[in-house]
Amino acid sequence: MPSHALVLFFEWVSLLAAGLTVVNLLRSGLYRRYRFFFVYLVFRVPYGICLLVLDVKSGLYQKFWTVTAPLFWLLYILVVFELCGLILEKHKGLYTLGRWAMYFGIAVAVTLSLLSLFPHITPAMPQRTRIMGYVYATERGVDFSLAIFILLILFFLSRYPVPLSRNVVVHSVVFSLFFLSNTIGLLLHSVFGMQLIHEVDMLFTGTSSACMVAWLVLLNARGEKVQVTTQHFGRGDEERILLQLDALNDTLLRASRK
Repeated sequence: MPSHALVLFFEWVSLLAAGLTVVNLLRSGLYRRYRFFFVYLVFRVPYGICLLVLDVKSGLYQKFWTVTAPLFWLLYILVVFELCGLILEKHKGLYTLGRWAMYFGIAVAVTLSLLSLFPHITPAMPQRTRIMGYVYATERGVDFSLAIFILLILFFLSRYPVPLSRNVVVHSVVFSLFFLSNTIGLLLHSVFGMQLIHEVDMLFTGTSSACMVAWLVLLNARGEKVQVTTQHFGRGDEERILLQLDALNDTLLRASRK
């Protein structure tokens, strides 16, 4: 199958799975618990259809992408906040610290990304190209900072035996894979430009469609009742680590109230 046809196939599979996941979340009532993820999926379906219908080389496509990009930055940030909140549901102090660290990381990453763009902006550059450059640089900063934050979340899950519902664990792993593949694709586009565009698009759309199918199949009402831990320790070690985590959380809560 030609690469363009394969990318198109993956795109439609991803959109279909996203639409069915929206229906699944509504029917199961899980949309109340995964609110921002649900909103992201609701917007993703018509957004993806518009991108498939519009000519990628047209001015309308570029305007549409420029206008809608900030909306998806915001949704990505909110989904990651929500994911962090679900994992640290019983540790509000750690969640507050993580939220502020994420604010700082996004601000620094976006600033550095924009500063790296300025030397390439010339007075002769068309305004539309200049605007798209700023949008692309901002997107790169947001994506990279969120990617680092997601890696920290995965590191936390690998180190601490926090009891979580199976849905939260599935959502954490699948969203991490989905977002990190998007970030890696953005990095490859930045480094290689148009040289590997078809290969990168196949990698991203293939991973995206697989993640959407995983959400559709694995997120369900029963998964909220099944408790799992992401790390297995002896009972004594598990209790000791959780006590240390609770103590750190209490310290942060007291510090935030001062």
